[in-house]
Amino acid sequence: MTDKLTLYRCADAPVPDVQTLWPLYGAGFENLGRAGGPIQVPVPELGPDELLVRHDAVGICFSDIKVIKAGQSHPRIHKNMASDPVVLGHEVTLTVVKAGEHLRQAYKPGDRFIVQADIFVNGVGYAYGYEIQGGLSQYNRLDSRVLAGDGGNYLIPVRPNTGYAESALTEPWACVTAAYELKYRTGLKSGGTTWIIGTGEDRDYTISAGFDQTAHPARLLLSHVPPRFAGWLKDTASALGIDVAEVPDLSNVPAELVDDIIVLGADADMIEAASPHLAQFGVLAILAEKPLNRLVRVDVGRIHYNRWLYAGTTSPDIARAYLERPVRSTLKPGGKAWFVGAGGPMGQMHVQRAIQVAGHPATLVSTEMNQMRVDELCSGHAGEAAAQGIEWVCLNAMEKENYQHKMAEFRDPGFDDIVVLAPVPGVISEAAAYLAPGGVMNIFAGLNRGVTAELDLSDTYLRGVRVIGHSASTIDDLRSMLNLAESAQLSPNRSVAAVGSLSAARDGLKAVQDGLFPGKVVIYPHIKDFPLTALPDLKEKLPDVWSKLKNGREWTVAAEEEFLREMLP
Repeated sequence: MTDKLTLYRCADAPVPDVQTLWPLYGAGFENLGRAGGPIQVPVPELGPDELLVRHDAVGICFSDIKVIKAGQSHPRIHKNMASDPVVLGHEVTLTVVKAGEHLRQAYKPGDRFIVQADIFVNGVGYAYGYEIQGGLSQYNRLDSRVLAGDGGNYLIPVRPNTGYAESALTEPWACVTAAYELKYRTGLKSGGTTWIIGTGEDRDYTISAGFDQTAHPARLLLSHVPPRFAGWLKDTASALGIDVAEVPDLSNVPAELVDDIIVLGADADMIEAASPHLAQFGVLAILAEKPLNRLVRVDVGRIHYNRWLYAGTTSPDIARAYLERPVRSTLKPGGKAWFVGAGGPMGQMHVQRAIQVAGHPATLVSTEMNQMRVDELCSGHAGEAAAQGIEWVCLNAMEKENYQHKMAEFRDPGFDDIVVLAPVPGVISEAAAYLAPGGVMNIFAGLNRGVTAELDLSDTYLRGVRVIGHSASTIDDLRSMLNLAESAQLSPNRSVAAVGSLSAARDGLKAVQDGLFPGKVVIYPHIKDFPLTALPDLKEKLPDVWSKLKNGREWTVAAEEEFLREMLP
């Protein structure tokens, strides 16, 4: 006799007339669903160039909470939520249940996919789970926006034997792995706009690379540049056909954003005044020999979202600020790494990756302010870290005396890598002081644009440190992460902390908001009503499922299969 799971995977059963979903009509949990629950709506009709898909599993992300809090004012929402509500859920895996007439040769019932959520059509964003209905629904109709957008087809095939949770969670995992694959320019942006600002220091400034016939900016802005260097810049720019403009008043800078800002000298006021004019992927380079007289307020939100970079050199050669110490986004093999605020779902992923990938750090420090999460970090990773020969330190930052005593051991020479997962400006400022010479701090925590933290930018040129940031992932990142999961190099299943049915989605969202679990909440939209349940609690509720967990705590494909056999209607 064919079991329920096999029939479910075939996806050739008749599709119901109605489906269940969670609409969000505006800001606040009071606008999620109707009367505190999901609603039922007709399953959409299918056009000849469309697919009807079934949502099999969806991870809940803190980004979903941001939409609930912001409602209509969220930057990714461009429709009237009151009349056209958002259905959240971008960490999703799905199965084709029906293909339109023109797509039947390319797609069959049972074909499985994940979705690159950042969907663009003619440059306009239609993100899955934002503008396009997301995974907190049972079915969805996919049109040309998903199948033939600016990036081509945003669906990525999944192997038949890959778990539903592990494939859904490749999306957040791709954001983690992408943070260690960042690439930065090693010179002025060719064809871009460069702004050079003098601060009163006069040295033998020059640009030995990236300012010639092979590569050069298209536009050059000059403010208070020493006369000798300004003359050389204008002569060279004229020969190269570069447009030059004088900007004597920094408060009257042209409206265009600038790709490269070069500050000639140690002037914190000038750096703060110029920084807001940086474009996406902009670089601000400081050329100085003496320390700044104070810390600089830096927009850490834009370092995270806009990928700004602050660099520097003690050389008078602008090219050296880029070439002297190219940015390293990978963790230093054999180095010292510190994960700040590591106890949440994304922090756990970063720590797991750091332990499991080749070329791991020799010392790994994880800190957290919640004792439950500290305990989870210690019990979940200590044994594996020891097996890899990694010095493993796990600290509760709220235990001040012990924390400060232990962290003092790492103050000199400091950490080669610091990954900040706590969206707190003061924490970022404090952590930056622990960077070793040549160290890199990655601001992974998603602070809003405009949020600032005080940093000693003297370190960028005197000690060669770099502060970088990262947000989201590309379709290539998602393909790469899916390959890591399907080849058993990294396990997204390890991130699962609690599971539930679609009726439990509201509780799942609140649990993510309140940080109740150290890992991910995964919703299965097609199982029978099942409350949000932490994996250890399955021992009482579903003992046969619990018995298939790894070490009594880790979600597995076998546990998921048993879960679905028991819970599918």
